[in-house]
Amino acid sequence: MTKHLIALIAGIMLGAAAAVALLFYNPLATENGLSPVTVSERDTISLGYSAVAKDSILYTNDGESRVYPSPESVQQLWEAPIRRTSVQVTMLTDSRDNPAGIGVKFMSESERTRLINGEALLDSAWHIHLPGRGSLFVEQTENYWNYLRHIVVPAYLSSGDNWRGTWIGSITAGPGSLGTALVSGGSGEFAGLESEADESMSARAYSLADGPVALDGRLTIEVNERGEVQAADTADR
Repeated sequence: MTKHLIALIAGIMLGAAAAVALLFYNPLATENGLSPVTVSERDTISLGYSAVAKDSILYTNDGESRVYPSPESVQQLWEAPIRRTSVQVTMLTDSRDNPAGIGVKFMSESERTRLINGEALLDSAWHIHLPGRGSLFVEQTENYWNYLRHIVVPAYLSSGDNWRGTWIGSITAGPGSLGTALVSGGSGEFAGLESEADESMSARAYSLADGPVALDGRLTIEVNERGEVQAADTADR
């Protein structure tokens, strides 16, 4: 009886280990490829920001996540319809790291997440205002699978409960047919603009206690013939 019980427990443990290994080394999952926006022949606007909550003007969520709201006095999104949503208000900088505007980002966990397919999805929307130029709206699906795989999981496996290194990757996974975000111009020189965008992340440190410690984001937005880009904001190609 004891032998059978030990064999059963061993089988369960081996099966669980195999399932975790299959998920981590999933052959169906692909690395973040080069976004068509980054090699576009059109002019692009490059906007950077810090993705660390404490660096934001405001960051809030349900108050129970690893990343805490900032500042502490901000209203938390604990109500049932929005508790899976996070909001970030942040300063945006141009390609020369000069202040360019304000961005408000809404992020919600997607019901379409399928880890077995290498899809850890968020649905997000950016409301961007660039003083003296106009406003933009960016809609996208984000896939954090490679971020989890290369940063968060190694942090869990680390004896120090943290990760340090260099990781750069695109997180945009649609809804555009080529895996790009969709852009709509709102006002100013961007009025009537319909184009595409890509958002990438550059990570250098992560802590299990606090979440991202050193994480920068960058939005690359195509500007077609209806938008004129100032030289200081045009991404180098």
